[in-house]
Amino acid sequence: SEPHLTTGRLQPRPHTRTHTRTNTHTHTLTGGNMSSLYLLLLLLPLVAAQTWNWGPCPSPPVQPGFNLQQYLGRWYEIEKLPASFERGKCIEANYSLKKDGTIRVLNSQFYENETSTAEGTAVVRDPREAAKLGVSFSYFSPYSPYWVLSTDYTNFTIVYSCTDFFRLVRVDFAWILTRSRFPPRETVQHAKDLMTSEGIDLSGMKATDQTGCRDE
Repeated sequence: SEPHLTTGRLQPRPHTRTHTRTNTHTHTLTGGNMSSLYLLLLLLPLVAAQTWNWGPCPSPPVQPGFNLQQYLGRWYEIEKLPASFERGKCIEANYSLKKDGTIRVLNSQFYENETSTAEGTAVVRDPREAAKLGVSFSYFSPYSPYWVLSTDYTNFTIVYSCTDFFRLVRVDFAWILTRSRFPPRETVQHAKDLMTSEGIDLSGMKATDQTGCRDE
C-alpha cells in the first residue's frame, strides 16, 4: 500500500477554508517540450491504474495548526481514489514517532488470503506548514506528498497527494481515514463535503472493505 502515512502508499481540524485554485497554462510544444511530451506518453500506462487528470497539481489549504502528537496512532481507510498499491481489504495505517523525530508509517492490508505490510518514514518538511508531510517507503524513493487537508484527530482525517509530470498531467490520490473501522455515515459525509469544497473530484472515490477483519 502507499502515501497515506496510510499505506505503503500517511489525514481533519477547525475549519476556516478557502477554495482551491488551479492555474492553467498554455504550452507551446517545441524543442525540449516535444521530448517531454513523448516521455509523458510513455509514462501514461503507468498512471492509467491511478486517478489522473490534466494540468498541474493544485494547492489546497491544509489543516491549520496541525498537531502531530494528536494525529499519531491507528487510522482505518474508509474511502479512497483508486491506487494500484491498494487492492486489498482491511486497509489501515499506524503512525508512531521515532527517536530521531521522524514518523514511522506502518500500513497493512489483507490481499490474496494474506496480510501484507509496508513500512515507511514520514517527515514534516516545513514546520510552518506542519500538515504538509512527505512519506517514503524506500531508501531509494523520493518523499511523496502527504497533505493533511482536514482532521479533528479523534474521528476523521482527509489526506491528499499529487504528483504532476511536466505540469501537463497529474496523478491524484485522496483518502478518508477514520479512527473507527465502521464510522457513522455523518462522519464520512462531512469529510466528503470538505473535499468537495476544496475542488477534489469525488466521482472516482471507492469504498474500502473493512468487513471480516481480524480485530472485528
